[in-house]
Amino acid sequence: MRAWVNGKILDDPAGPAVAVSDHGLTVGDGVFEAVKAVNGRPFALERHLERLTSSAEGLGLPTPDLDDVRRGVRAVLEGTTDPLTRIRITYTGGPAPLGSGRGDGEPTLVVVAAPLPEAAESSRVATVPWPRNERGALAGLKTTSYGENVVMLAHAQARGAGEAVMANLAGHLCEGTGSNVFYVIDGELRTPSLGSGCLAGVTRALVLEWYGGREVDEPIEVIHEASEVFLASTTRDVQPVSHWDDLELPVPGPITKAAHEAWREREDTMLEALT
Repeated sequence: MRAWVNGKILDDPAGPAVAVSDHGLTVGDGVFEAVKAVNGRPFALERHLERLTSSAEGLGLPTPDLDDVRRGVRAVLEGTTDPLTRIRITYTGGPAPLGSGRGDGEPTLVVVAAPLPEAAESSRVATVPWPRNERGALAGLKTTSYGENVVMLAHAQARGAGEAVMANLAGHLCEGTGSNVFYVIDGELRTPSLGSGCLAGVTRALVLEWYGGREVDEPIEVIHEASEVFLASTTRDVQPVSHWDDLELPVPGPITKAAHEAWREREDTMLEALT
């Protein structure tokens, strides 16, 4: 693992790195992006940086210096021989008083890179009993306030699943803790709209661009009518779902297979060279 913090590569990436009063640490006042790199080339980096900026603005943080972020990404990828790398970009409110109010210190920028294992061929999904608040102050933002997701994912893992999926307050299908959901009804590929409160996933957007699909908000029970389901995320790409609670699904179904093939045909076009 390599870590870059506020302009410097850390000699010991597991050692102390940020102030104990950093607002991202004390109250989760931060945003982040997870970016995949293939043979040292980041995938869709500019799209991730656009979302990082949007999330920061939505949280009320200063606009991040994207050239600085790119320098951090370049630094942690330098010399890598890993075929797949996971890059984590974290941007926080920086040192602040021990409370919800922000201080006047400079934001903290952290970029970390570590080997990324190949995604499993399929995943099991469990529905969790807690809703996503599509009307909340953080709806649609990729913030470091992930405590709810930690609880939800642990709930799913205790039931033998690798991902937890929730409804929103309206009872509509929303998203997974780290993925967007696509499903097939009567031969049509569908996914919840951004109005559901789900994250505007980079992989989600590319699947819609490269393969197609309809954005629609439906009760989460619609999954019982689905003939196939897949998850989309940076670390999963297009990953079939084999089981949703007690529902068994084909792996992969024909539309999932076609979406996956469309992904593989165009994936290389989104690999960016860092100069």
